[in-house]
Amino acid sequence: MSVSTLKRKRDLERKLCESATGVCACFAFRKASRAVTQLYDDSLSEAGLRSTQFVVLATVNVEGPVMLSDLAKILVMDRTTLTRNLKPLTEAGYLRTKSAADRRTRLVSLTAKGQRVVSKAIPLWKSAQKRFVKEFGPKKWDGFLDGLEGAVEAAQIA
Repeated sequence: MSVSTLKRKRDLERKLCESATGVCACFAFRKASRAVTQLYDDSLSEAGLRSTQFVVLATVNVEGPVMLSDLAKILVMDRTTLTRNLKPLTEAGYLRTKSAADRRTRLVSLTAKGQRVVSKAIPLWKSAQKRFVKEFGPKKWDGFLDGLEGAVEAAQIA
């Protein structure tokens, strides 16, 4: 391949990459996710939690004892990643896992210590949520939430 052909190819690839980073759903979601995660992580740090940990604890709190596979589906995570994320929460004494009746499945439940940390984190979460919605715009918020649910569905169908 000649030098000029190679240069044209690289220029075209650069233009395509510039275009992709401007319209790529994955790039936009990851960028927004990092920014929003930082806001919630900062707020929840007083409770000693990261936003990802709070979401897991809050979900287990809502679902009650929940099968690991069901929790993975709710959180849209594969079981391996979920298991890795549960480990520090279990080691901290916030969650308990045990075998279900058929022993092939695991049940995840909140401990008393986990309930206390959730109780401490809720007002911190509420503050971050209120701040985000205010800055984002309350009128846009509901549509945005619907859009995010649609994005989850679209990605799972694709």
